[in-house]
Amino acid sequence: MNLIATFTTTGTGVTAGSAALPQTSGATPNDFTTPVDYTVTAGGGSKATYSVTVTVNAGAGPAPVNLRTAGNFVILAKSAVSTTGTTKVVGDIGVSPAAATYITGFGMIADSTNTFATSSLVIGKIYAANYTPPTPSKMTTAVLDMQTAFTDAAGRTLPDFTELGAGNISGKTLAPGLYKWGTGVLITNTGVTLSGGANDVWIFQIAKDLTVNNSAMVTLAGGAQARNIFWQVSGQATLGTAADFKGIILSKTLISLNTGAKMNGRALAQTAVTLNATAITAP
Repeated sequence: MNLIATFTTTGTGVTAGSAALPQTSGATPNDFTTPVDYTVTAGGGSKATYSVTVTVNAGAGPAPVNLRTAGNFVILAKSAVSTTGTTKVVGDIGVSPAAATYITGFGMIADSTNTFATSSLVIGKIYAANYTPPTPSKMTTAVLDMQTAFTDAAGRTLPDFTELGAGNISGKTLAPGLYKWGTGVLITNTGVTLSGGANDVWIFQIAKDLTVNNSAMVTLAGGAQARNIFWQVSGQATLGTAADFKGIILSKTLISLNTGAKMNGRALAQTAVTLNATAITAP
């Protein structure tokens, strides 16, 4: 976890220094899932030195997958990104080696530099391989990083759980760890809960498809964060109508979000991403 502190001082002759310190919440435990203010008050003329130390304990589960520059995108695909209906995307979209003509349904408007485009459906920028440099090289690197991340996730060894539920994890509460299936994985409308702390990590290795049924929900408990959940899918990933999903999908093929589906995470596909009146937000 990266913590960035901003110091605001009041009064004359007051300065704020910085130092690299090991990270313990001590008397004020906090998962830092939202910004927190700490106030130090000193009397007039004081020459005392005050320090605030923040410690973040190592999370349970495997080491997170390093997305590198692929992590700059909420949607990244090689062949196409399409949407129908009123979709909302919070984060950047990218395609490569496909050209911008393979991004459809967004009503894109090219920036004056032609290095990216914008859309009323996207709070962010849209990039394609045929835009003005340096965008092509940027997109090539991002796609290579996506493929490297997929290989990393798929190559993790010594799983904590294998073939859990014969692939049906509906109704279960899952602790942090490495999970492996030689089959597909199903989440019905009963849903599934991932329970752990803010720094805990889940990696799901799925040999076939990931199917999230209509109205199914992935619930996060105990401070678990979508950015630390990795769904490595060797088939395709399908989120059903009104599904509510969390985590980063690294798919070998298609990622499809059906009508009204919501996703807090990233859709990183080695073929295409399709949306239908959906909402997807970067974690």
